[in-house]
Amino acid sequence: MALLLRTLGRQSVCLSKPQYSVLYRHVAPMGSTAKEEMNKFWDKNSRLNRPMSPHVTIYKWSVPMMMSITHRGTGIGLSGAISAFAVAALVLPGSYPYYLDLIHSLSVGPFLTGLAKFGIAFPVSYHTYNGIRHLGWDMGKGFKIPEVYRTGYTVIGLSVITSIALLMI
Repeated sequence: MALLLRTLGRQSVCLSKPQYSVLYRHVAPMGSTAKEEMNKFWDKNSRLNRPMSPHVTIYKWSVPMMMSITHRGTGIGLSGAISAFAVAALVLPGSYPYYLDLIHSLSVGPFLTGLAKFGIAFPVSYHTYNGIRHLGWDMGKGFKIPEVYRTGYTVIGLSVITSIALLMI
């Protein structure tokens, strides 16, 4: 199969052969190159005093926009944290009880412990609830603007309530 594809690829590259002239007979020559088009584009943008690209400062921030950014951030953060924990579990000497005792010996106090619990619980609960919201969107439900805001506030509220409940454990 690979030999067949390689042979066909070599023959299609060589379009100057007379038997392949039918392939490029109806092709119109390009008026300009990609570099010329790019230069025209940037000259026009400079002449019209346009920014290089739309920037976040031209948009009015909204709840769905912030929730989308936060969902991506929590997904990246959770993936990174789980990966780092897995690598640490494989590489570091000792066992889980040893490191748990090490954390307990730090005596950081209830405030910092609660803050750490909330810092772990909120991204997990937010990403979970917002993922469920996205599954609803995948089914075609909740696309009207009032519904988008209502479900957004529901996700934020449930995430905070769940995080506080997990903090109390």
